[in-house]
Amino acid sequence: MDVQVTQSENKVVFAISGRLDTTTAPQLEAKVNEIGESVDSLTMDMKDLVYISSAGLRVLLVAQKKMNAQGQMRLVNVCESIMDVLEMTGFADILVVE
Repeated sequence: MDVQVTQSENKVVFAISGRLDTTTAPQLEAKVNEIGESVDSLTMDMKDLVYISSAGLRVLLVAQKKMNAQGQMRLVNVCESIMDVLEMTGFADILVVE
């Protein structure tokens, strides 16, 4: 997995590619934990994400909880297979997916 981080003022974009699984989830969680309190918008661009496991879903939940306290989070460019996982697990109902 690779995460490209772009920040402009109070907005952060994570462009995630590859597989978000047990091995790589801690890497994304570390990046989520680095988000400063002044950030009020987090976008996770999943255009190049090909797989997500339960460990990856947990990191999305951690990020959502963090952003609920200081702003908003949204997922963009979610492929069909990842969207299927989000819908089957109920995450599509608690996360903003565009």
